[in-house]
Amino acid sequence: MGHGRTSKKPEGHPTRGKTAANRLRRADNFILLYEPSLLSRTDGCFADSLFVDLGYGFDARTTLESAARFRRANPNLKILGVEIDKERVEAACPFADDKTFFRLGGFNLPLHAGEHVRLIRAFNVLRQYEEQDFAPAYERLAQYVLPGGLMIEGTSTPFGQMWAANIVRKMESGKWNLEALVFSTNFHLGFDVEEFQTILPKNLIHRVVKGEAIHDFFEAWKRSAKETSSVKTFGAKRWFSAAAEALAGKGYKVNVQRKFLARGYLVWDL
Repeated sequence: MGHGRTSKKPEGHPTRGKTAANRLRRADNFILLYEPSLLSRTDGCFADSLFVDLGYGFDARTTLESAARFRRANPNLKILGVEIDKERVEAACPFADDKTFFRLGGFNLPLHAGEHVRLIRAFNVLRQYEEQDFAPAYERLAQYVLPGGLMIEGTSTPFGQMWAANIVRKMESGKWNLEALVFSTNFHLGFDVEEFQTILPKNLIHRVVKGEAIHDFFEAWKRSAKETSSVKTFGAKRWFSAAAEALAGKGYKVNVQRKFLARGYLVWDL
């Protein structure tokens, strides 16, 4: 698997480290909706495989919150919080137990011999990098994930009301496949398509320009929101769903299942 030894210098830069209680609750709940079986798989190397929370911040709370959520699906799930800042790791270590670990590391994950990864969550990590750093970071992380495993990587608002994330799946070839782009809102900030442009993942945020697929997507989504604006009298949730259905009607592979739309998740299958 090409794992780096834990003594190797962590690759990457420290994040600002700020986080808020339940900032990533909607990201965890999305995974539980999208593919709960990924968390409960026990076949082959998946039996003991880890969920990795990469760049958890100045305290352990997001990792511990995820542990509580994900262990409803799999009580034996092993969870690893990874931070590039030594003080953050030291502060988190008192919360470690036989299934919850905190280790110093970066994009070269600090795995021990025989450890494998089923899921990586990397939120608000890559946004501070240059766009050219995006692909190498992804390639590095792909080394550690089991074929069939996932990474959810994106950016959220400070309190997690909205986020946008790539969902990538590790293929048998060893490469990532970009499976979906997901937009999430709890509607506390209303519903405005343009707000999502400001929190796009690093590979897309500078590409909302004519000629790019993400630009065309946003233009179509804005048109769809405008066409369905009469629905907003019934609330932002209904409007969000109606706009998504109109977007699907324009030929975009948007998942119109109620389980996603009613909860404020727009899933664009790529």
